[in-house]
Amino acid sequence: MKIHEYQAKELFQKYDVPIPRGRVAFSPEEALSRAQELGSFPVVIKAQIHAGGRGKGGGVKLARSAQEVRELAEQIIGMNLVTHQTGPAGRIVKKVLVEQGLEIEKELYLSLVADRATAKIVVMASQAGGMDIEEVAASSPEKIIKVFINPLQGIQAYHCRQAAYGLALSPALIKPFTAMLKSLYRLFVDYDCSLVEINPLVLTADQAVIALDAKINFDDNALFRHSDVVAYRDLDEEDPLEIEASKYNLNYINLDGNVGNMVNGAGLAMATMDLIKLAGAEPANFLDVGGGASAEMVENGFRIILSDPNVKGILINIFGGILRCDVLAEGVVQAARKTGINVPVVVRMEGTNIDEGRRILAESGLDLITAVDLKDAAQKVAQIVGA
Repeated sequence: MKIHEYQAKELFQKYDVPIPRGRVAFSPEEALSRAQELGSFPVVIKAQIHAGGRGKGGGVKLARSAQEVRELAEQIIGMNLVTHQTGPAGRIVKKVLVEQGLEIEKELYLSLVADRATAKIVVMASQAGGMDIEEVAASSPEKIIKVFINPLQGIQAYHCRQAAYGLALSPALIKPFTAMLKSLYRLFVDYDCSLVEINPLVLTADQAVIALDAKINFDDNALFRHSDVVAYRDLDEEDPLEIEASKYNLNYINLDGNVGNMVNGAGLAMATMDLIKLAGAEPANFLDVGGGASAEMVENGFRIILSDPNVKGILINIFGGILRCDVLAEGVVQAARKTGINVPVVVRMEGTNIDEGRRILAESGLDLITAVDLKDAAQKVAQIVGA
């Protein structure tokens, strides 16, 4: 789960991580009021959407007067902000963060992420702050410092020194930086985060270390422990079909292609998507109904796929284990009868109760295309959508 910058900074403040003074505003009038509360200019007007690269897209502006605050807020609130992370469709800005301007001497990068390969928490830091870290990693990987922390031992002083020395901080800044990094680590662990990122982390003219930006992502599987984080959820920033799928505990991600697919198991779903692309078509979604899916879950998954206007064909790929083939077939038939199928459907099933599943589909009266194996299924659906 993602949250907005202003929400992440509320959590930073809770953990005594230094941030600029500022508040969120939902209208130009409120933005002007927030700027006046700060008491001095310049102030920064920052679009609040769940995407990076806002500055390059025109979503971050410096205002040097009250008139500029109103004018810039009017420009940003309601704009369709397109960044490299939103895709060409962009996102509509509905709120801005009005924040004090700082005298910045240097911009750095700092983040904490979970590294599955080593089962450790990694502090990533770089002197190339303010840039896309992916860009830095591709062009100058030597500029990225990585400090690995064993979560069973927790963060130690030497971890902080390693990061501080890598950033070439002056002796006067090492103590406040260490305090900040330890606080960020506690936040990361306490809230079951998958990412805590500050880009840029700035050194100011008065020798302070301040989180100018803030990004936090959370592990969805741990949200039951954090009702305060769930309250931060902004449905306006999420895909409507993904919101609908979450109501039924379906793992669904909307994509840009035209082949809808329903699979049981994340690994099998990824392999299915790869084969769809290999056949020359593009997947319209990732949908893992899970090993223990019921007929109702299958029905809801099928309905969600059909509600995507870009879908020109559907591939159902089920390996019956915990989810039996007859249960899957019942769900497909129920969904078809309730929603109506207006696109061709290719079905590949193997496993538990396969004969019963095939019988249910055969006697349903539905116009379904069967496949002998996964490769055959991908080629047939690709041919259907005109790949």
